[in-house]
Formats: sequence, structure tokens, C-alpha cells
Amino acid sequence: MEAFLDFLADIPWWSWLLIFLFLVAIRDIFFQKAHTISHNYPIVGHLRYWLESIGPEMRQYFVANNREELPFNRIERSWIYASAKKENNYEGFGTDRDIYKHQHIFIKNAMIGFQVPKNHPNNEHPYFLPCAKVMGTYNKRKKPYRPASIINVSAMSFGSLSAAAIASLNQGVEKCGAYHNTGEGGLSPYHKKGGDVIFHFGTGYFGVRSRDGGFSMDKLKVLVDENPCIKAIEIKLSQGAKPGKGGVLPGSKITPELAEIRGVEVGKDVISPPTHKAFSTIPELLEFIESIAEETGLPVGIKGAIGKIDQWEELADLMKKTGKGPDFITIDGGEGGTGAAPPSFADHVSLPWTYGFSKVYSLFMERGLSERIVFIGSGKLGFPGKAAMAFAMGVDCINVAREAMMSIGCIQAQVCHTNRCPAGVATQSKWRQSGINVPLKSDRLAQYFKTFRKELLEITHAAGYEHPCQFNMDDVQVNVDDDYLSSDLKSVYGYQKEKVKFDSMQNLLDCEHLGGKPALQKTL
Repeated sequence: MEAFLDFLADIPWWSWLLIFLFLVAIRDIFFQKAHTISHNYPIVGHLRYWLESIGPEMRQYFVANNREELPFNRIERSWIYASAKKENNYEGFGTDRDIYKHQHIFIKNAMIGFQVPKNHPNNEHPYFLPCAKVMGTYNKRKKPYRPASIINVSAMSFGSLSAAAIASLNQGVEKCGAYHNTGEGGLSPYHKKGGDVIFHFGTGYFGVRSRDGGFSMDKLKVLVDENPCIKAIEIKLSQGAKPGKGGVLPGSKITPELAEIRGVEVGKDVISPPTHKAFSTIPELLEFIESIAEETGLPVGIKGAIGKIDQWEELADLMKKTGKGPDFITIDGGEGGTGAAPPSFADHVSLPWTYGFSKVYSLFMERGLSERIVFIGSGKLGFPGKAAMAFAMGVDCINVAREAMMSIGCIQAQVCHTNRCPAGVATQSKWRQSGINVPLKSDRLAQYFKTFRKELLEITHAAGYEHPCQFNMDDVQVNVDDDYLSSDLKSVYGYQKEKVKFDSMQNLLDCEHLGGKPALQKTL
């Protein structure tokens, strides 16, 4: 035995390498049957698969130009990163956009812009930009809520995102006065770090789930009573990336912690159905909304991606007839993101945000309902220019998901569905998420939101307004096509936004229903 060990020790390292490669070649040719390339080109065939695996990263950093990549190009990502880090987010030598390109937007500046008076709230709170409407006032909810920020964190659940990422987002919104939508994974301990919360549930009813997989009002009441951070309830009808499709959470990912939060069994696959059990018709949806509002006292809203509008018309007609209905409506665009979705859904099902929102907003406006609803836009709106366009079309707030993820470190690796997120954001790997410094990342989310609000305010003032809610369809122009080069939003989408009641920023600051109080007390 000793002589044999001495023989092995005398073998040079390069011989071991050759032996290893020989064994790989034998395996490729005679044993594996799955890959033709590896069979026909043993050893070197593996290089092809390795290069394919890093292809997105190679294109992202070395091949694609600044404005080319999707879903977010290099300029967009760089602006978010720089804004979050409070670095220079300017660009020099003029825009490198093709400003004659289809769908490029132009915001019309005033000859003399809005001048901020000396006693104006934005002098003391330069990032103060709350929602101009209050959720729940029309329907006389017991606990109305005015979001203290017009930009907020969209629905992303614990399970889809890591504990460290959720904690960073929640601490971040607490620091800048925004709210944090829980996503449909239930209210986790990481959502309770001080920020305002919108509790969101979908067809799986996670966190408020009965034994048979249905909705439990008793659990919702207990949840709301025990967690005053919950300011409103959102019912998800569909989402942009996969409308009309339920999700599957593999049993292998359901830890005891996740099982307790979601109200499911450890190690057992959980399938979210494509439709709700609690209601199946528009009248039943309306009654469901009213029952939740009555039992909890909170504003209740719905979220949906837009396709056919006949049921939205039915909802609007019923709201006008009964005087009841949701306090807010979140419209998600087909370009919205998700942790995982079939390409057939992500690419083709539901309308892009501008098309979908314009259809829904105009039908509610035509029935005189727009004033009583807080409209929330969601779908790549996390940039001041796009936000100005959204406000001109009728939104009152915007929700951002992927932009918020990037502010805390997401690098757009596009492997959210694999549990191998290299930035630790969209993974349950303890090792990968251990690299997230929660206090630091929460500061970056807060700074991104503050920078966003500051630049949107500057655009608003340049257009001659005090608050973005004052934008209208005539204030924004968009390139259409070669025959109909450019026109204002009113001409393109065929409606004029309803004027929002707005007196002054001071009245918003003095509102008793204003959220985000800790951030205001720290002078934002």
C-alpha cells in the first residue's frame, strides 16, 4: 500500500489533469445521452454550454449599447444605481437617445416655471411629494390613508425575494416616507421594520388562508389588529407578467418559516389557482371589497393587468349605481416583471401599461368615478420622465418593483426563477443573501426614492406646476409614427384627464391621514 501511495504521489499534476479530461471524455461519449454536442465534441463541447450560461452577462457588459438592452438598458440601470448611492447621475454632451424614435415622450416646459415660495413645505422638506388624493375618504372608511410618497414599493413577496431584501426595502420606505406592498406571500417579520405596509393577497390567500385554501376573514382581522403598520388592503386579480395564471411554490422551497407566514404545510407543493374562490362575478367582487373594508376599517383596492375591458365596464357601472367600490385601483402593465413566468405569458398576454391604463381610466372618468379612486400605475414607471407622463394620463401614485430591486443591488442577471440570484435579492440562499448589508441597502432605496421625487418635482416646476397631479394630457407629447409624427397624449389616447382637486402642498403636509410620519419627523 505504501508503495502504491508513493507511486500516486510521484504522478505530476498535469498527468492528473489529463486523467480527469480522459474520464470526462469517456463519460461524454459512452454514458451521457442528453447532449449531442458533448457526445460529438467531448470535453470542448462543455465550453459551448459554459459560454451560453454567461451570455446574458457578456452581452450586458460588453456587447449591448447604452440604450439597447431590455428590460432595462444600461443608462436606466446606471441612473438608478447612481441615484441610490447619491452619486453623480447626470450625463454629458447631450442625450444619446434617438428623440425621433417611436413612443419617445416630450414634457412641455412652461415659459416661466413654478417658483417655490419661501414658506413652501419643499423648502424644509425638499423631497416631500405625497399623493394628492386620500384612499378611502369617498367610501367613508374608518381609517383613510394618504400615501406620503408618490413612488412606492410594488408587490414583491417574501419567498420570491430574500429576507434581507424585504427587510432592506421596508427599512428604506420607513426612511423616506413611502409604503411597501407585501406581495401575495403574506406579511413576514421582514415587512415589519417600520415602514407603512399595503397588505396584498391573491388567489392563494397566503397569510389569510383557511384550511381548505380559501379566504379567512377572521385571519385578516387578526392580522390587521395586530399590525398597525398595515394601512390598506389590495386584492390581486392579475399581474402584468402572467395574468390569469396561478403560481406554483415547490415544496422544497417551503421552509417552516415560509409555511407559518403563508399558512401552508412544510415541504408540500402549493398551487395558486388562476382565479379566486372568494368571488366569481363582479357583484361578488364588489361585496367582497365592502365586507373587508367594513371588518377592517381600512381602504381596499384591487390590482389587475388589462386585456378585455367588458368586466371593468361592468364594475364601473355597478360602482356608479351602488356608490360602493374599491378605494384604489392598481393598473399593471404587460411589461411588468415577476420572479418567474412562461415567455408566452410575459411576452403576449395583457396590454402594455399605457394602452391598458388609458382604457380603464377613461371608462371610469366617463362615469364620473375618477375623483373617488386613487389610481396607481405599475410597469417600468420608475423614472421621472415616465412618471410625469403617467401623472398626465391620470395616475395618483406609482409602484416600482424591479427599479426598487436594482436600488438595493439587483444586477439584472435574469435568474430570479432559479434561486441563484448573485446579488442575494431574489433567492432563499442564506449564503447569497448574507452579502446584503440591510442598513446600507435601505439607505440606498430611500435615496433612490428621494432623488426620484426631487427630479420629478423639478420637472413639474419646469412645466409650471406645484404638484405632478396638475399635469394633464396636453402637457406631454409622444412620437407616434412616420405619417403622424408627434402629438399630445389627449389626441393619441382620446381623452382628457379629470382635474385633480389640489390646493397646496401645505394642505397635504397638514393632512391628518398622511402616512410616513416617522420620515417626516426626521425631516425626510
